[in-house]
Amino acid sequence: MKRISDYMRKVREERGITGLETAIVLIAFVVVAAVFAFVVLSTGLFSSERGKETVYAGLAKTRGSMELTGGVIADSNTTQLTSLKFDLTLAAGGDAVNLTPTDPTNRTVISYIDDAYSNNNLAYTVSVITGDADNLLEQGELLEVTVDLTADANIVIGTNKTFTFEVKPPQGSYLVIQRTTPASINQSVLDLN
Repeated sequence: MKRISDYMRKVREERGITGLETAIVLIAFVVVAAVFAFVVLSTGLFSSERGKETVYAGLAKTRGSMELTGGVIADSNTTQLTSLKFDLTLAAGGDAVNLTPTDPTNRTVISYIDDAYSNNNLAYTVSVITGDADNLLEQGELLEVTVDLTADANIVIGTNKTFTFEVKPPQGSYLVIQRTTPASINQSVLDLN
């Protein structure tokens, strides 16, 4: 009997958790969970925003792409090339490209490279084949670019010569045109496919 009365006394002396303490613990858990959720969501939103910026930057880089339409036509004096002509159009979904050769700041630059010489700013002219009368290459337009090779005395393109032209717009990717001349330049007009 004494054992039972000792046990009953111990049970009466122990204090239980009150409702207020339970509420405080529950609120603490909710606050910690809310802060954790906020941190996770903000990190996710920040990283998805960075991903979106990267995608848009990549699209801006490629959207200005031009395409070569047709062949590269060369005029010659039967010993070396004197000028090159090629037609340009925009790639699908590309943004307009300024081909005005006299524009001082926002213009397309054409570079020449071969095994012995390079020029990063060749003179060129543009004529409209289809489209409006400006030198802004827009969707659905076709412009012919003519590069006068005699304007730079260091450019000598004779037989069996490999050379590269780079058409670099103000924004977007550039177009590389690499050709090799034939073993004999006996015509005044050559199609360099």
